[in-house]
Amino acid sequence: MLSLLKRYFVFVVGLDLLALGIVLIVRSSLGTTPVSSINYVCSVNTPLSLGMWTFITNMLMILAQLLLIRGCGTRKDVVEIMLQVPFSFIFSAFIDMNMAITGSVVPSNYFVAVGVLLSGCVVQAVGVVLEIKPKVAMMSAEGLVKYLSLRTNKSFGNVKVYVDVTLVLIAVLISLAFTMHIEGVREGSVVAACMTGYIVNFLNQRVITRKNIQRILPAFVRNK
Repeated sequence: MLSLLKRYFVFVVGLDLLALGIVLIVRSSLGTTPVSSINYVCSVNTPLSLGMWTFITNMLMILAQLLLIRGCGTRKDVVEIMLQVPFSFIFSAFIDMNMAITGSVVPSNYFVAVGVLLSGCVVQAVGVVLEIKPKVAMMSAEGLVKYLSLRTNKSFGNVKVYVDVTLVLIAVLISLAFTMHIEGVREGSVVAACMTGYIVNFLNQRVITRKNIQRILPAFVRNK
């Protein structure tokens, strides 16, 4: 039981860092991540916050997963998908919390903006690693890619690319519909999309290993 609680604790910490990384990329003013592009465009053009739109799109992705497994899914699949609901709420709350905390982060020039962007990429990568290490749940975007790949018999990596491109294109269309120009998709979006995966692989294999997590976590809990 304690081991399971530790795994969920690491997962939730990962969600918070993932949210902070996304927020820092947004604060850089150089774009946002593909998975957050629609949320960002909608948040700047409606009264709803980035976190609220994150929750809405996550619920739509969860609904899409349930439709994908109709007729072929198992009870385990349904449980795995429905478990995304509470974590989507937590993640969305972390998004808005970090948006509030970083409100004073306004890059004074392009070089500072690049620094904020790169910091966001690193923090986001750490969050991703801590999210996937415990193997307790899957977020809705990854879940959608998983069940799309199973349904279409295509590799996870290829479907991930298709989904990311689709999300960015939808964000561009929504942005054009609202303002007649593109918001949220800039050079930083490309950097975030390309760099994060490499950083995740490095951290996952060399730095944030299960052995290191097990070594650090007890001391962290004692200090709390």
